Amino acid sequence: MSIVRTYTNTLGGPAEVQTENGVIRRIRPIKLAEDDARGWTIEARGKKFSPPRRVTMTAIGLQDKDKTYAYDRLLYPLIREDFVETPDGKNRNTENRGKSGYRRASWDEALGLVAREIKRVQNTYGKESVTACTGSHHSWGLVGYKLSAFKRFFNMLGYTQVQDNPDSWEGFHWGASHVYGHYWRLGCPEPFDLLEDCLKNTDTLVFWSHDPDSTHSCYSANENNLWRRWFKELGISVIYVDPFVNFTAVKQGDKYITPRPGTDSAVLEAIAYVWLTEDTYDHDYVAQHVHRFDEWAARILGKGPDGVKKTPKWAEEISGVRAPVIKALARRWASTNTMGGSGVRVGWGGACRTDNGTDYSRLMVQLFAMQGMGKPGRNMWTANAGAPMDYNFWFGGYSDPRSTIANEPVANKTAVNCVEQKLYRATLPEAILNGHDEWNGDGFCGQSLEQQFNHHVYPLPGCNRVHLLYRYGGNFFGTMINTNRWADMYRSPELEFTVSQDMHLTPEGKFCDVILPACTVLERTDIGEFCSSGNSGYASHG
Repeated sequence: MSIVRTYTNTLGGPAEVQTENGVIRRIRPIKLAEDDARGWTIEARGKKFSPPRRVTMTAIGLQDKDKTYAYDRLLYPLIREDFVETPDGKNRNTENRGKSGYRRASWDEALGLVAREIKRVQNTYGKESVTACTGSHHSWGLVGYKLSAFKRFFNMLGYTQVQDNPDSWEGFHWGASHVYGHYWRLGCPEPFDLLEDCLKNTDTLVFWSHDPDSTHSCYSANENNLWRRWFKELGISVIYVDPFVNFTAVKQGDKYITPRPGTDSAVLEAIAYVWLTEDTYDHDYVAQHVHRFDEWAARILGKGPDGVKKTPKWAEEISGVRAPVIKALARRWASTNTMGGSGVRVGWGGACRTDNGTDYSRLMVQLFAMQGMGKPGRNMWTANAGAPMDYNFWFGGYSDPRSTIANEPVANKTAVNCVEQKLYRATLPEAILNGHDEWNGDGFCGQSLEQQFNHHVYPLPGCNRVHLLYRYGGNFFGTMINTNRWADMYRSPELEFTVSQDMHLTPEGKFCDVILPACTVLERTDIGEFCSSGNSGYASHG
């Protein structure tokens, strides 16, 4: 007799997962019942807008069954065939990592080896000689997420933490935050309630380095695709600026502009030049809210140290965008209520991750400030988030310190890492290969602007170098630049032991001595809130 059960899951959208005798048979969007939470309605320009009484899912979420049963799924532990467990950690054929095959091992054998190596390395060199890091994200949830169980385990153990670089929004984190003058949201603008503002007051949307129908706000599913149809219904013009004529621009763009990659800053400066020379910026707003504007404007007008006027013609030679197009964009932006921004939650577009991404990010803030950022219909927004929400309801998120376990604050149970030494993810290979590294900033600098200038040295005086690496989730070989650096790092005898724990056999995992399987989101119990980015906003706005 078949036993059919139904489960729920929120990765990629709320899903109904049906199993038969323990085997996943189908994944479908959850149907909302009459007693589920009420929807919302926005009245704007004589029309009413409400989302349908059904949820949506991304393609990624609908593929969870395939990911769970994938051909390269890790089902049991593996140990490198030519790995030799020497008592001093030497002569382990590290040069063969990435080349050697693997043999199947039992959980007892694999976990026993990992435990012995952690103890050996820490007893020999000190607790700081072990490091562990994750990808930017792995599997969604609150209990099994990287900031909970993973971090708690290694904090209890004591280890050299690898500081993340904010690779989703580098330019806004390191650049735009200094233009705002604050560190909130790690440099990203906040989209709270901007859907209603846009529907009621906005005339033009400028999506710069942004493909909303493809990225879907990342923490939600396809909830916002319908919004762009509403914009058309209200006659809101949508302009896309992207070297690639992206998916959404082809379907819904009124105009698309294609600068050469990495030259966005020149176009933005030329827009500012038009506003300054044609006197089409908000003088009162600038006088009340902007500091050192005259100095900045002088540079745009060619009175700065370089003596170059940032004219549309000057920008054309750099970006490939014709000067008349730049002028037309500048005039449309200044003459209408305009919203816009870069990628997903405003600040996550590819333009801020180029070599000039910090300049581009600063300029985005500066230009929106010139047009009265925060006034009705004029703000930084990308139409991915910002729908009405009931903030009287609070759900503990992965980044919210008020999350609770067993009715007690997590902060009361936090395991504190006893090791002060740190590494930086972006330069981890150089640190291991050279035995030394220096950098400024604490990775995610969410406590102060001054954090970005904290100086770090590896190894910390009095500390030993790292000799064991534990990698959990993700594949840096596919996401970092110049990944031969990572291959060289893994083959270095400095790393006496390497472990990978993941759902699939990744290219990076094949450079580790031991490979451990991990659960997919369909194979463990967890909890999470749909359309929430971790509740960081509650602390700032609640």
